[in-house]
Amino acid sequence: MFVSIALDVGSEERARELASLLAQYGFEKVQRGLWESAFISPLTLNRVKKDLDRMCDAFDRLRLFQFPVDGTLVLTTLRDKRWRRLVARGGSEKPAPAQPKVVQSKVIRKKPSKP
Repeated sequence: MFVSIALDVGSEERARELASLLAQYGFEKVQRGLWESAFISPLTLNRVKKDLDRMCDAFDRLRLFQFPVDGTLVLTTLRDKRWRRLVARGGSEKPAPAQPKVVQSKVIRKKPSKP
């Protein structure tokens, strides 16, 4: 499986610690804050995620791109010490239905009347 990890950390010291960890797992530095591995097993990736979770705090942000996972691209993010996962499925033969326009709404609160 191909995995790319983008790091946006809160301090240079943390960046060095994470770089050392990723190098231990066989990731190669491609650019500043971007690490890749073309040959990593799902079990090893789970260990990497646990180690990254232990080392990061609320100021750090990570983005992991995994391909293929059941023929799909998976984007996993760590932000504010919470993991989120987005699965990008392959395109279909049919065109996607038109999305309705989203209009921003503003909440207006009335001031309480004086008694």
